[in-house]
Amino acid sequence: MTDDDLVFKALADPTRRLLLDALFEQNGRTQSELEEVVREHAEMTRFGVAKHLKLLEEANLVLPRKQGRSKRHFLNAVPIQAIHDRWIDKYTAVRASALLDLKRALEDES
Repeated sequence: MTDDDLVFKALADPTRRLLLDALFEQNGRTQSELEEVVREHAEMTRFGVAKHLKLLEEANLVLPRKQGRSKRHFLNAVPIQAIHDRWIDKYTAVRASALLDLKRALEDES
């Protein structure tokens, strides 16, 4: 599986996106802190959260760092930027943005 495939797989799951959003809001959280975030939205065990974090680590989207007795998780946005540059930017350069501008203008008229 390529690096891009791992990133797309990681981003495909809403729980993993929730974890990434939580780390974007406050980087360097422990697994316990991330479990609390997930519990606000879904019922999930500690092991379930750990599995999601492991997949995010494999995709290089989360970087764990041991600090004393705890392990903190940090967001790595570089793989997402690489996906954007490779897959999204070229499609939004001219055509898509022009169509969105036209759509917005037409909606504003009505």
